[in-house]
Order: sequence, then C-alpha cells, then structure tokens
Amino acid sequence: MDSHATCHQLLDNLSDFVDGDLKDELCQEIQNHLEECDNCRIVVDTLRKTIYLVHANSAEPVEIPQDVRERLFQRLDMENILEKK
Repeated sequence: MDSHATCHQLLDNLSDFVDGDLKDELCQEIQNHLEECDNCRIVVDTLRKTIYLVHANSAEPVEIPQDVRERLFQRLDMENILEKK
C-alpha cells in the first residue's frame, strides 16, 4: 500500500485508532505507517493531546476563541498536509 493511500486510511479510521477500537491487523498497518510518516504522526499526537486536555479540564468548560479555533482547524487540514509530501 502506498503512503498516500495509508494517510487516507488513517484519516478514515483516526477516531477508532486513537480509541483502540481497530482490528489488530489494521492497527499494525497504521502503526507501521506512523513510523515513517511525520505528518500523520503529528496529527495523531495532536489529537491524543487534545483529548487528554479535554478530559483533564472537563470540570471547567473552556470557551476557545474563534481565531484559535480557525487556526487549529486549518492546521489539522490533512489535505494541506498531504499536498506537502
């Protein structure tokens, strides 16, 4: 499987991958891809850190400023990341 296809596969399965809900074979394929793809590794690490922060601060609702939200969504736009490869 080429790298580009695996990037898309990761995006399609990102939530299940981070939650640990994928079959072992697919999970291993994605793990192998993450070892070689800095862009996908950054996306997964960022998502994991975001989830951690949300859970750590879940007692206190936080309003994210609109400009911060826009920058975050732009940064996580995988099409832009894939084009840089």
